[in-house]
Amino acid sequence: MADPQPGAKAEKLPQSILFCCDHNSVRSPMAEGIAKKLYGVSAYLQSAGLRNDREIDGFSISVCAEIGVELSLHRSRSFEEMSEIGDDLSSYDMIVALSPASHAAALDLTRGTHTVVEFWPITDPSGAGETREAKLDAYRQTRGEILGHLENRWQAA
Repeated sequence: MADPQPGAKAEKLPQSILFCCDHNSVRSPMAEGIAKKLYGVSAYLQSAGLRNDREIDGFSISVCAEIGVELSLHRSRSFEEMSEIGDDLSSYDMIVALSPASHAAALDLTRGTHTVVEFWPITDPSGAGETREAKLDAYRQTRGEILGHLENRWQAA
């Protein structure tokens, strides 16, 4: 599915969405948290990464707190860990991949299933900026990209 054009009518929110990226420490937890704030309990919203080798990023926590989204309790998890606890990727109506690598993996792991996989090219802010304020600005830009995609894609709850 293509992203809706600005001003186009948003679609109805799927019942379950998994946001994914590389480490589940920056982009995907931000997307999960912002989506939960926007859509509440209208859908089952989770996030995961190809790997869970990093804790939630402190800059992600900070910029999401600025808009009332709590991420400090987020625990990173991987596709493999999800599978081990019986949370299969194919059980989601939609997977929104926020990195090229997670997009490829999600397509491969859901091949032959009903799950819709979309790619949103969201900027990884983790290496940007020299100063604290420059880093925060980069994370705010990523937060804005995520928020824009969510608001353009689905109707408000």
